[in-house]
Amino acid sequence: MNNKQIKDNLVKFIQHELKKTKAQKLVVGLSGGLDSAVVAMLCLHAVGAENLKCVLMPSQNSSASSIEDAKQLCHKFDIGYEIVHIGQVVSSYFLDKSSTPLQVGNFTARVRMATLYDISSSIDGVVVGTSNRSEILLGYGTIYGDTACAFNPIGNIYKSSLYKFGTYLQITENILTKKPSADLWSGQTDEQELGFSYEKIDEVLKKLVDDGIDRSQLLEKGYDKVLIDMIIDRMTKYSFKLHMPNIAKIV
Repeated sequence: MNNKQIKDNLVKFIQHELKKTKAQKLVVGLSGGLDSAVVAMLCLHAVGAENLKCVLMPSQNSSASSIEDAKQLCHKFDIGYEIVHIGQVVSSYFLDKSSTPLQVGNFTARVRMATLYDISSSIDGVVVGTSNRSEILLGYGTIYGDTACAFNPIGNIYKSSLYKFGTYLQITENILTKKPSADLWSGQTDEQELGFSYEKIDEVLKKLVDDGIDRSQLLEKGYDKVLIDMIIDRMTKYSFKLHMPNIAKIV
């Protein structure tokens, strides 16, 4: 399937899902990164700028370039946006607590999603998800944070495939060339945290998930043992994030 076909299919998906919700507008948390930029562009094609609202939510740890890159995209395509500074909320919660960067990052992601849902309810809108297939399979996301949404148009696209698609959508160069980062703490990058590039991760994910090749076969083919085990461990450990919580049956 070529980029035009992918775009057309995803635009139709967004339009169909929005119609089911009976809402009128789409709300996207725009981080200044590739994933949310792709989703914003798809939403723009689906409903037009008048029915799309992007929300920029810098925290105390956000890089200045993230906000500038997000604003640049909005200005290029005349997309309306709102900036909500969440740093004070996050800082005040951890004021008298010891915490790790991961704790702060997860809390930040949940504050951002709470903000998006509040804004969406005020404008008769729905929150559109921005997690890609690589993140979802690895469980690399905050449950009830960035993984929360009404629907997700890019959840079946691997991260490494989003670059060419983003180029096709004419996303700004600064976003296309930056290192992937959730921007949850200073200097954080996805690939540094995971230990491998998305290109290498996606190659193994496709073999494991799409082609059904098992661990022993991958090792025989010469793939990195540490990479394989990291992926399998994360897929096993975080598989619960792929499902709604179980509800007990009373028999």
